[in-house]
Amino acid sequence: MTVEAPSRPALAERQARVAVAVLFFTNGALFANLLPRYPQIKADLGLSNSLYGLAVAAFPAGAIAAGLAAGVAIRRLGSARAAVLGTLLTGAGILAAGLADSVVLFAGALFLAGAMDAVTDVAQNAHGLRVQRHYGRSIINSFHAVWSIGAVAGGSMAAAAIALGLSRGQHLTISAVVFAVAACIALRYCLSGPETETGPGTETGPGAETGPGAETANAPVPASESASVPDIGGRVEGAGGPGTRGRRTVYVLAALVLIATAGTLVEDAGSSWATLYLSGSLHASVTLAAFGYIALVGAQFIGRVIGDRLVDRFGQRTVARAGGLITAAGMGLALAVPSVPGTVLGFAAAGLGVATLVPAAMHEADELPGLKPGSGLAIVSWLMRLGFLASPPIVGLVTDATSLRVGLLVVPLAGLLAFLLAGVLRNRHH
Repeated sequence: MTVEAPSRPALAERQARVAVAVLFFTNGALFANLLPRYPQIKADLGLSNSLYGLAVAAFPAGAIAAGLAAGVAIRRLGSARAAVLGTLLTGAGILAAGLADSVVLFAGALFLAGAMDAVTDVAQNAHGLRVQRHYGRSIINSFHAVWSIGAVAGGSMAAAAIALGLSRGQHLTISAVVFAVAACIALRYCLSGPETETGPGTETGPGAETGPGAETANAPVPASESASVPDIGGRVEGAGGPGTRGRRTVYVLAALVLIATAGTLVEDAGSSWATLYLSGSLHASVTLAAFGYIALVGAQFIGRVIGDRLVDRFGQRTVARAGGLITAAGMGLALAVPSVPGTVLGFAAAGLGVATLVPAAMHEADELPGLKPGSGLAIVSWLMRLGFLASPPIVGLVTDATSLRVGLLVVPLAGLLAFLLAGVLRNRHH
């Protein structure tokens, strides 16, 4: 799956990079347009807190239900087409959720949106990794940084729509149409050809994949890759028996799932608990308490902007290990010596530390030998979402039994987990 890339990417490859960035931007912006509408939807439907919580859980539930189907969609449609189709259906689901007049329709629409978002997420990462192989250097972190920009833009777009007095239907219709058009235009400039590329002669001109076909689903793994697989320490071992190679692939895949989950656990701790911890346990003002999450996502964005250069210079393994230590030390110190400024800095350190973990795990999973195109990526994404879904109740149970300060130990522990398992990542990006 390695492509020998020229020192300067061709025009078609540069256009494909922009196209993938557009897909990441639209994916981040679509759901962010709905989030500020949640309080109004809750009030209009007359939902209790518990019923509202169950209803919004339909989004991650849909993502989990459809997550493993993403690999099939990629092999049948191609990663670009799968990403764009998922984007169109995600927008439709979000619009339906905004217009729902009952909790059943609201939850059902969120389930559809979550399912299609999962397909889009895997497919756009798969196509981004295709473009990265043509570039011959790391660019995947920049796509995730663009996703963060899209999320901020989507939330701002929703705030503006509310300020202008637009109804949910008007606002979410505009959002769905704008980002559907953007995704369809981006499709024109995505890479063509089969998902598995074996050499520099692979066609890369503008246009979506040539369509479903056996050459994608059954594309052979290059001999140079099928002969070796990274072991749990990140070294490349020579070919053994099929059973040995299969077991090693499973071990590596499991480690990659845990690395990705470590990244999402830290993200969830920031979004779900940072404000509560700062305002409750540390008695910060409401305004100041918001800076825990802001610091985390801001530092994570910076980490992803510079992450590709760091990966190219030091390698995925080294960057992940350093990030794990930064996360563990920064948040560990903040919890050991609690203060408002120290905690804000601790969340910033955690965001910076985990910035490259999910992209690194997805990249390595996509390169695993012996798996069909998109399968490793789909498995890691699906199991990562399971961990993300389980995180809030686990932290909540620990908090109820002890304190939120103890519950937030999940952050430094996630950093240590990433540090210990980073050996499965290679210190070469392609």
